[in-house]
Amino acid sequence: MARRLFTPLALLAVIAAVALVAPGAARSDGDPASDYLLGSDVFLPFDLKIDEADTAALKGLLANAAKKGLELKVAVIGTRYDLGAVPSLFGKPQTYAHFLAQELFYYMKRELIVVMPNGYGLYSVKGVPAADKAAIEKLTPPGDAEGATLVRAASDAVRAVAAAHGLTLSVDATGGAGSHTMRDRLLIAGGALLAAALAVSGTLIRRRLKRRDA
Repeated sequence: MARRLFTPLALLAVIAAVALVAPGAARSDGDPASDYLLGSDVFLPFDLKIDEADTAALKGLLANAAKKGLELKVAVIGTRYDLGAVPSLFGKPQTYAHFLAQELFYYMKRELIVVMPNGYGLYSVKGVPAADKAAIEKLTPPGDAEGATLVRAASDAVRAVAAAHGLTLSVDATGGAGSHTMRDRLLIAGGALLAAALAVSGTLIRRRLKRRDA
């Protein structure tokens, strides 16, 4: 009879290992924002406290801009940990905007706005319009890494770029529901948890098979 690969004790070990690994799994990603922006218009910092109303307002502005023909994506970066394997780009919003846009080259044709405590970055694979660049350069840098400050600065940047296109934005309630914030964060955590679980399970299975064959 084939020996069971897992005992209750082994399963408990997997659960414990996943609990330890999961918090770092998202940060170990090569570039978390590039993964997340494949399916969302906004990337927000993992660890900063961000009010749901501010998040809803930012998403609502993006939804309203899209309805008016201006499609944008926004990456809000609070600390170097939000950059995964490229922490050296923290404090360099324009350089990171170029890097992130290249990561998303085959999936994203929208203009990308990056917000960091010390300023903004703007990039598009089609080329950034001069008016958009001028509008962003007029904005005052957020100045600190507080979640509320960064997200509100991102909203200001979206409005500024929209104004450069002759658009006045309002918050679109259908695109900025506050409940989406928790859902989005759960999706990030769930993906990290699944990846960690698969990695730990694979390691345990290989070890058990080696012992059986020995």
